[in-house]
Amino acid sequence: MHRKVLPLLTASSAALLLAACAVGPKAPDPTVPVQGQGAFIGSQSASVSTEAARADWWRLYNDATLDGLIQQALTENNELEAAAANLRAVRASLSEARAGRLPTTNANAGFTRSQASTITNPAANGAKLDDVDTYSVGLDVSYEVDLFGRVESSVRAARGDADAAREALEVVRITVAAETARAYADTCSANAQIAVAERTIELQGKTVDLTQRLLDGGSGNGLDVARARAALEQTRASLPPLRASRDGALYRLSTLTGRTPAEASEAARGCQSPPQLSQPIPIGDGAALLARRPDVRQAEARLAAAAARVNVATASLYPSISLGGSLGSTALDSSDLGEDANFRFSVGPLISWNFPNIAVARARIKQADAQTDAALATFDQTVLTALQETETALSSYANELDRRTALRTARDQAATAARLSRLRFDAGADSFLTVLDSERTLAGADAALAASEAQVTTYQIALFKALAGGWDQAPDPEA
Repeated sequence: MHRKVLPLLTASSAALLLAACAVGPKAPDPTVPVQGQGAFIGSQSASVSTEAARADWWRLYNDATLDGLIQQALTENNELEAAAANLRAVRASLSEARAGRLPTTNANAGFTRSQASTITNPAANGAKLDDVDTYSVGLDVSYEVDLFGRVESSVRAARGDADAAREALEVVRITVAAETARAYADTCSANAQIAVAERTIELQGKTVDLTQRLLDGGSGNGLDVARARAALEQTRASLPPLRASRDGALYRLSTLTGRTPAEASEAARGCQSPPQLSQPIPIGDGAALLARRPDVRQAEARLAAAAARVNVATASLYPSISLGGSLGSTALDSSDLGEDANFRFSVGPLISWNFPNIAVARARIKQADAQTDAALATFDQTVLTALQETETALSSYANELDRRTALRTARDQAATAARLSRLRFDAGADSFLTVLDSERTLAGADAALAASEAQVTTYQIALFKALAGGWDQAPDPEA
């Protein structure tokens, strides 16, 4: 028996050597523009440096509350959990595809009881025939000779899908980290703007009291009181939208960290100013960016999978060759299954070829080719989008910093003007309308500066997200 099985094993070994002969076109080689691999256009700003981008970028803020929230989000976020589950499912499909490289086996055992008809057995002379029991055990083995690379191309396609799913998980992780930081910053910024509005309300309230006392003393007039009250109420009207914005950001933060709104972070609720950076943002260069961006790697993996499916479709034009063998035993009594006389075996190749119906195969090849072209175009577009997002974020951040500087100067000048106008009013040199106008200007300058502070942080986080900063986490053991 061993001499009869040996030729089958030898043929299988030879088939493994031939399995590398895949048919179909070579996978396209994705390239990135040379102009996109150097320094960024926005790298000249003093607010950034060309040092390598940080993976744990949020630690640059030195904010323990933010660190804890992001770690919680990376652990508890439901979208991350769904993406991780999807990765496990795709990896299981890869394992299934890899199993195609191995022989398939089927063990069987059976028992039947039968009785022949007296009509088909004349020797019975009408007498009832005895029941016949039959026992059988066996093992069937088959192996597809991957002569034209169908199995190996299927494995490459599945591996591309798994790589794409892994990068999709990284995209979600980066998004969750950035959106958590943004929700926290929005909460803090809203609180800061609320504090500015409340200080303005306090100042304007004093002005209302002053005008009312002047009116009561006979030296004021009702017009000044009405103007002062109108300015006060306008500022009060700005509070509800700011509080709603603060609550919305806080509830968004809760969702990102896997909590209900009722479990919103008290530390975030009490934050009074957006997180601040004390150093330039490290951004690296274009080449490092494109190597780091998971959406670019995801597009490349999808291109590899699409190209492999062209090879799978092309292999269907050629015959499918399988080597098979079986051995077993059939007996009328279970105790006789091991007898040599009851032993049976078979071995031989099986060739199947859908040659008369190759139109379907060619249509599938054209479909796979078109999908590869689409995947290549998507890769090229993803590269351009990554560069565009980064340069846009750099420009927005640098220009908002300039705007904030101008607004700080404007706020300081408005504060000086408000102080001088009140002194001149007290001295009888100006009317109360000048005081109200200067205080209104100061309130607007304070609000604009607070909004710009919030926008600076928003643009910082958008830049960190575009740079695809990662997270402080151990490498994937299954990668």
